[in-house]
Amino acid sequence: MKTWNPKASDESTAKWWLADANGKNVGRIATEIAKVLRGKHKPTFTPNVDMGDFVVVINSKNVEFTGRKWENKKYYQRSRYFGSLKEATAAQLREKNPNSIVLSAVQGMLPKSKLGRRLINKLKVYEGGEHPHFAQKPEALNI
Repeated sequence: MKTWNPKASDESTAKWWLADANGKNVGRIATEIAKVLRGKHKPTFTPNVDMGDFVVVINSKNVEFTGRKWENKKYYQRSRYFGSLKEATAAQLREKNPNSIVLSAVQGMLPKSKLGRRLINKLKVYEGGEHPHFAQKPEALNI
């Protein structure tokens, strides 16, 4: 008997999911989103194939952190030039770009490879309650 390994072409229909981040903890929502992006919720999951679905996250400006992470958690950004390191707290980043908090949390839970870079493009994050993906008919993702 031969083992069947799914290929990316076998999974032609990727579903769209809608996650509301209003009042949810960043880590809790990021784990569920990473699981759907990776395709681990499907019975045909294969670690080296992109079997995941698309995820739309709304209300990213209303996410929560536990404890004092708004003041203590740091986000770093740098190019490879000397002296280019930039640092921002979570509170500063929420004022400047609240989408990047959810995006960096999910990106940290995906593989650090070509597959992970392909999967992060399936994540769409919006700070308000509106999104332009109504034509895809996203289903609610229970978190």
